[in-house]
Amino acid sequence: MEAADIGRALSSFAEHLAAHPEDAKSEDEPARATLESGLKIRVEGPRFWSVTTDMPSALGGQGSAPSPGWLRRAAQAACEATMVAIRAAQEGIALDSLRVTVGSVSDDRGMLGLADVHPGPTESHARIEVSARGVSPEKLREIVRWAEAHSPVADALTRPVPHRLEIDVD
Repeated sequence: MEAADIGRALSSFAEHLAAHPEDAKSEDEPARATLESGLKIRVEGPRFWSVTTDMPSALGGQGSAPSPGWLRRAAQAACEATMVAIRAAQEGIALDSLRVTVGSVSDDRGMLGLADVHPGPTESHARIEVSARGVSPEKLREIVRWAEAHSPVADALTRPVPHRLEIDVD
């Protein structure tokens, strides 16, 4: 889909939500994780989507698939890239190139309960490289800043989100 087509679709969707704000809030599709073997996990979602995770051999896995932590970084990178592309399309800008790299620093002792440190990343960083012919660097920076501020994944990772845990034991 070209930037103009994306822009039209976004405009139509925004008009619909403006006219029907009750349609804006919805339950997100769940992800269901099932232990396959060892530390290999298969996660399934809607429309037959699935992904497999595994842990590195140092942590008892086989290293046969990405770790859940890497998928977190992948989700953030994909979401921020999507949001840059969305904003560029809204602005009528065709991007020549876009690359988002997301990294983090973690202390594995927290995951293993060996120290009083967070089990998740202690810091995260993103690098967004973008270009578009005839568009000023400041305009591209504005698009990237907007995208970062409106990325659902980055938002979910940078603010407290209420979480409810239900436990069913057979």
